[in-house]
Amino acid sequence: MMLLPVAPTYRPLADQPDRTGAIALRFRLAMIITIGAACLRPGAWPFLAVYGLIVLVWAGALRVPVRSLSQILGAELLCLSLIALPHGWERASFLMGRSLVCLVSINSVLLTLPPHSLAIALKSLPLPAALQETALLAGQYLEIVIDEVRRMQRAAACRGLAGSSGWLRYVSAASIGSLYVRSLDRAERVYGAMTARGYGGRFPITTEPADARQGWLWVAAGAIALLSGASYWP
Repeated sequence: MMLLPVAPTYRPLADQPDRTGAIALRFRLAMIITIGAACLRPGAWPFLAVYGLIVLVWAGALRVPVRSLSQILGAELLCLSLIALPHGWERASFLMGRSLVCLVSINSVLLTLPPHSLAIALKSLPLPAALQETALLAGQYLEIVIDEVRRMQRAAACRGLAGSSGWLRYVSAASIGSLYVRSLDRAERVYGAMTARGYGGRFPITTEPADARQGWLWVAAGAIALLSGASYWP
């Protein structure tokens, strides 16, 4: 008797409460660490070193791809340096170090999120309904733009433009404009699909049931608040 292979049953991410809850808690914890580091007193280098150790352990626990993280951090820090350098070398160096800690914390989560789960992570933020809807729409559009960028990179590699140097050499205003037009066209198609499924201008945002792991978030928030507050102690 011949046995036929059975295709695995697909379960949407939203129908997996354990995985969804883990994504939400991971994103909230990253936001707590990021906000705590951002609230450090300027010049508090010992406390910044403690935060640096925390985010290194955090990134290692999430198994963040180092190459992708370094590429994103390089572009972000380059933009931030244009803002920080006019403040003087001493203050700018602390601002850049603090920004690096914050960026590693939040990018570690964003780079390890499963596909199409950014909206689930944004939904977990304790925001008013209007701001939460705006965050969800912005997250969906961001996922569309990232997917279109990956498609353009694959198309460039198929045409012999593989490698970061080749890609950057051939990027022009036309390709950036094409990316913008393609992302807007795809966003319009996504919006059309949403309206066909009953979207009328408001998301059906519901309150998530309490998770037993929420207590760890409060413990982490308290520890981060004490650490940031201690940096202002004379």
